Amino acid sequence: MPQTLAAAVHSELLIKKSRFLGCVQPMADRASAQKVVAELRARHPGAAHVCWALLAGGQSAAVDDGEPGGTAGRPMLDVLRHQDLEGVLATVVRYYGGVRLGAGGLVRAYTDSVAQALLKADKVPIVRLTALRCQVPYAQEGLIRRELEGTGASLQGVVHGALVEFVFSLPEAAAAALVARLNEACHGRIGWLE
Repeated sequence: MPQTLAAAVHSELLIKKSRFLGCVQPMADRASAQKVVAELRARHPGAAHVCWALLAGGQSAAVDDGEPGGTAGRPMLDVLRHQDLEGVLATVVRYYGGVRLGAGGLVRAYTDSVAQALLKADKVPIVRLTALRCQVPYAQEGLIRRELEGTGASLQGVVHGALVEFVFSLPEAAAAALVARLNEACHGRIGWLE
């Protein structure tokens, strides 16, 4: 099951006089990630590089920011993938210490920065929700409310008109079973809306 992070977590590594400031944090999309990276550049004007990796569905990215190609962003992204994370931004700010690390050393430094931060991070499962709408006669309103409470569905709204309309959401995995249970309990007097 994919996971995301509860909050931002930081790490700091010193490797051959270079300072690597790592951070992993929940992030929904690329635009938000680019804003965070721009803020990091402004906060660390003396940094040699601000490398980052975003794992957010179709908006994923891996940016080396001037480091040799494939030595920073891609390895950071691989760490996120290996942890089965989604909706997470990893950033590493590097202050150059005057000693070259080589391609292998850079890969290790950037992956270790992200991995160290992830060791301290609280991971939370991502639960995909399904939104459903239905209409029932007034006599069925109490039954629907009890069923929704019993399954942990989140009720977004109820409209009273000729019929009672419910709008609710619940985890995808539980949706089919609830629909079947409601169809049976209402004896065919429930109408499902798009």
